[in-house]
Amino acid sequence: MGTMMRQYWLPACLSSEVTADGDPVRLMILCEKLIAFRDSSGRVGIMDHRCPHRCASLFIGRNEQNGIRCVYHGWKFDVDGKCVDMPSVPARMDFKDKVHAKAYKTHEANGLIWVYMGENQASPPPLPEIEATMHPEAEIWCLQRDCNWLQALEGDIDTSHVGFLHVGSIEADDLDEDHPMRPTVLDRAPEYEVAQSDWGVMYGGYRPNDDGQMSWRVAHFMFPFWTQTPNNRFATRAIARAWVPMDDEHSMLFDITCGVDAGNPAYTSTLKDGTPLFAPLAYAPNTTDWFGRWRSPDSEKNDWAIDRESQRNGTQFTGIANITMQDQAVTESMGPITDHSFENLAPTDQMIARVRRRVLLAARALANKGTLPPGIEDPSIFYRARAGSFLHDPGDTLANAYTSALAKAVRWPETIEAAE
Repeated sequence: MGTMMRQYWLPACLSSEVTADGDPVRLMILCEKLIAFRDSSGRVGIMDHRCPHRCASLFIGRNEQNGIRCVYHGWKFDVDGKCVDMPSVPARMDFKDKVHAKAYKTHEANGLIWVYMGENQASPPPLPEIEATMHPEAEIWCLQRDCNWLQALEGDIDTSHVGFLHVGSIEADDLDEDHPMRPTVLDRAPEYEVAQSDWGVMYGGYRPNDDGQMSWRVAHFMFPFWTQTPNNRFATRAIARAWVPMDDEHSMLFDITCGVDAGNPAYTSTLKDGTPLFAPLAYAPNTTDWFGRWRSPDSEKNDWAIDRESQRNGTQFTGIANITMQDQAVTESMGPITDHSFENLAPTDQMIARVRRRVLLAARALANKGTLPPGIEDPSIFYRARAGSFLHDPGDTLANAYTSALAKAVRWPETIEAAE
């Protein structure tokens, strides 16, 4: 699976996390210990943290004059990993032209730094044309989760949990009639339609609304680890969520949204009486260790700050006030890597079953036949995916409902600048 993921450009960090001649940042991606730094000219380098001389960590190096200098013997490397100075070696013995740090291609756009970790560093594929990443004013936030990437991702492609985990204590009369969560509260047991797509797998959870229309919540899995969740209003907001594997038991979420209506997404809105649906997300202070970025102060160690009285009195169905931490608690509570043999999947889990099979077959096809996974040769396929909630005529299929909603949606530019 890691080999398959290395065929793609991966989100690495936010642009704001690295400053020119500033401190290097430790990154853990696909079990590799890396550092990111921005040089004097503003270029970003991502490379193995070990100096190729004696393996001292470049994290404690000096970021200066367009390169990172190892403090052990002064060897210096540019953002491409080329050794540009070898001051501890006599000039007549200098061999810096033969030494390279293990560095990866990077690309920066719209507040996000991407990294390509595949073997073909000389000719990486184009960046994926994911709608939310294409907007220059996209909102991006991150959060680390202490479990396997797929386990974390599967919370995003399971719409039947929303009526319980997130709004289990809310009644329909608590919400305005046009609130996108209202149909979920009216009927907490949706029907499903799931379909394979060019970009991965899509589903629509549908249930009748009390105005006679059909409520649809459409969402996507996109290769290799992206989701689009249905909590936005479909017509006016785009979302993309990357579940980047740090190692087998930790993942980093990149949540990216863009849109035109301030009342979006639905979970930041209020009840009819003005009460916020959920509390804001809190962060622990960042540290410089390998797992020190974008962490919540709450975890299994403090039971995710569950408030049992809030759970009992109906303030929050879970007793956990923030919607993201509700998801965090249930997926981390399964353990770092859950034992799927213990599961009893239901008809409402068909999206999860299909995604597991799709990614497994794609990884096997690459390993056994050299077949490239979806989106490598044609990155434009990702632009065809848009998620969210909407109302549609009853009795129609997912394909027709989705096509109709997509035709009415506000979309963002259809191309992004090519990878450098």
